[in-house]
Amino acid sequence: MVEAADRVAVVVGGASGIGAAIAARFTAEGWTTVVADLPATDVTDEASVAAMLDGVLAEHGRLDLVVNSAGVSTLGNVVDLAAEEWRRVVDVCLTGAFLVMKHAGQRLTAGGSIISLSSLNARQPGAGLAPYCAAKAGLSMLTEVAALELAPRGIRVNAIAPGLVVTPLTQPAMDIPGIEDDYLANTPLGRAGTPEEIAEAAVYLADAAWVTGEVLDINGGAHLMRYPDLNKHVLAAFG
Repeated sequence: MVEAADRVAVVVGGASGIGAAIAARFTAEGWTTVVADLPATDVTDEASVAAMLDGVLAEHGRLDLVVNSAGVSTLGNVVDLAAEEWRRVVDVCLTGAFLVMKHAGQRLTAGGSIISLSSLNARQPGAGLAPYCAAKAGLSMLTEVAALELAPRGIRVNAIAPGLVVTPLTQPAMDIPGIEDDYLANTPLGRAGTPEEIAEAAVYLADAAWVTGEVLDINGGAHLMRYPDLNKHVLAAFG
């Protein structure tokens, strides 16, 4: 087995939130960890993704893990949502993930792996979150397809689907009165997760040599209940 000190990880979208916690954890585990984020790497630009991964290979000589944690969201009902907003979210959360998988899959060292950040919204619909829910559901299935295709090369493809973790992406929603309380009321363990807990799951998947095609729910049991009614809280707050 390759020692951690010899392994190279790239965390796409690793400048803040869950991605930053994952990058910090792999660094603490002894990996060489590269953070790829805007403006240097744009997951919606195929040439940008390919050039970044080529640069990592040129500098370090190998690539053992690529974590795709880039994400954006928006809030708007299907009948009101601008097509540009739909495309913006889907381009980052699904097409961007595809581009990362495509080029990581071409370059990973044998035995390497890809881990994507899916979401509770891959399996639980949230009113007002159509593009995000659709993109994350697509990402979970993309994970399974890529796992099938890359298995002959010994490359594993998995995803983590967090529930509520307060990060720069989720903080604007948490600032709306009632939303966080509604999340927690529908989480059996009664609290939000932490970025560090998601990072712990990423370390497990990076080392789990007989796990591929898995979408790992880390949500305090929230998938057993219902998703908060975001529209109700937005309407109460802003009319």
